[in-house]
Amino acid sequence: MTPGGVSPSRARFAEVVRSEPVDVGLACLLIGGEVDPGLDVDVSLELLEQLAAAVRPHLTGTRPEDAAEALRRVLGVEHRFAGTAEDYEDVRSSLLHEVLRRRRGLPILLSVVWMEVAARLGVPAYAVGLPGHVVVGLGDPDDEHVLVDPFTGGGVLSRAAVGELVLRTTGGRVQPELVRPMPPADLLLRVLNNVRLLASRRPPGLEAAAMRLWAVELTLLLPRHPVELRRERGELLVRLGDHLGGAEELETYAMVVDGTDDAQATAARREARLARAQLN
Repeated sequence: MTPGGVSPSRARFAEVVRSEPVDVGLACLLIGGEVDPGLDVDVSLELLEQLAAAVRPHLTGTRPEDAAEALRRVLGVEHRFAGTAEDYEDVRSSLLHEVLRRRRGLPILLSVVWMEVAARLGVPAYAVGLPGHVVVGLGDPDDEHVLVDPFTGGGVLSRAAVGELVLRTTGGRVQPELVRPMPPADLLLRVLNNVRLLASRRPPGLEAAAMRLWAVELTLLLPRHPVELRRERGELLVRLGDHLGGAEELETYAMVVDGTDDAQATAARREARLARAQLN
């Protein structure tokens, strides 16, 4: 641990996510350090380099479609990176080092693989956060580009296919803002929210609470995060036995929302008092 009580992995994560440009691949790998404290991120970075080297000979043109086909052929066909419905219930599908090892993951993590490999090839790539499904844009978002879906092996998405994805999730039509590049901070927030949601669906217990806590604490290191996570962190600390730390976090949250949400502030202070009472 560092002198302030933060693990080296978390300290590095905080530094990476507050740097410009954000190294999304490295940040995602550092998230894996919460599950595997001995994780060597350099091993996974080397895997990404090897994947890029395998794709390079297949880059026979300069159009976005050419890059899409080369990435699909190597990542989607030869290496079989893709996802299934079962991956939504497996935390490994949200950890980049596990996705690289298992070649399975959630759409957002598979998209990170495509983006990181593309970046090593000099191919412009960006995440597109459709409702409930992340895909990858290749090329210039304001000019010539294509969208590909790594979750299904990296095939190019037609405009109609994108419309079907949005319609199935929201019941609405594709709006221009839906197909814009997703900022790195938003992508990382979405990755960590997936872990929180998975933990919340598990049977109540210390293991689920601990998973949810580390996802919350990493999210709080992002430059922008929902203030409600302060309350969630306090409640989780209390659940895991840190009554004093939890009470202090709940009181901090109450001070932040004072004047804007008095009901929540009052409830948080009541929870803090109950937590402190358990110390007597």
